[in-house]
Amino acid sequence: MAQYQFPQQTGFYKGKVRDVYAIGANWLVMVASDRISAFDVILPRTIPYKGQVLNQIAAYMLQRTADICPNWLHSCPAPNVSIGQKCEPFKIEMVVRGNLVGHAWRTYQSGQRTICGVEMPEGLKENDFFPTPLITPSTKAAEGHDEDISKEEIIKGGLATAEEWETLEKYTRALFERGKQIAAERGLILADTKYEFGKLNGTIYLMDEIHTPDSSRYFYADHFEERQLTGERQKQLSKEFVREWLIANNFMGKEGQVVPTMTDEWVDTISKRYIELYEKVIGETFVPEDLTEEATFSAINKALENIAAL
Repeated sequence: MAQYQFPQQTGFYKGKVRDVYAIGANWLVMVASDRISAFDVILPRTIPYKGQVLNQIAAYMLQRTADICPNWLHSCPAPNVSIGQKCEPFKIEMVVRGNLVGHAWRTYQSGQRTICGVEMPEGLKENDFFPTPLITPSTKAAEGHDEDISKEEIIKGGLATAEEWETLEKYTRALFERGKQIAAERGLILADTKYEFGKLNGTIYLMDEIHTPDSSRYFYADHFEERQLTGERQKQLSKEFVREWLIANNFMGKEGQVVPTMTDEWVDTISKRYIELYEKVIGETFVPEDLTEEATFSAINKALENIAAL
């Protein structure tokens, strides 16, 4: 993916999945690439239409949650591009878990019953619902692995004040509840997700993507309880199947491990799974758009001109 240069551009950051351009002092252009990461490692192959899927799901979800808290998004001038307000980010991710799955399950399975300073009840099986959703924050690492962190460590370390934490927790629980409601409308269970927040003029804003397959895990609600009773694997829509494939091929992002070869067939499978999730979550047929880099650049510039004219 090309690196652009925009008028009044003041900065550029290449993330694991997104390219982020700072425009002036107040705006960000976020381009969702087709890169895919797992275990905090960028995998060697890109996934067709993944950027468009992520961007359009995020825009839809930000619009559906705009009454809960302010968010950064202004417009989406291209299928894989969002433009929004620049905020000062909190250096934490607000991870919220409705079900015992993924990292929480791996922690539980090892015999531990505490994660991020939060107690997990005894007697749970993988994918079981927690009595109440757990907030298990992590640090937001610029490079390398994010790390679990407790509420107390966040406040003590100055990553958020006690008052800011209270607002972050309130927003996180309300957003997760709305996310579960949206998922239920589509026959899904939102099992876990993460939110990122920042501050602008003293106000806390929701930033980045929400409720996408890169930041969330969905189960199919149909026959969920039956599968739990019989011990059958849950049918899910998320990026977890990529992680499971990597683990099965002896890769978890640790030093000395080598990313397994991604065949054309496997890349196509991943792309189709992302599109499946889009259609299931949004309830509309996915329409792939193949804009050239020149057309994308032109659409972004036009949007920035319109913002400048406000």
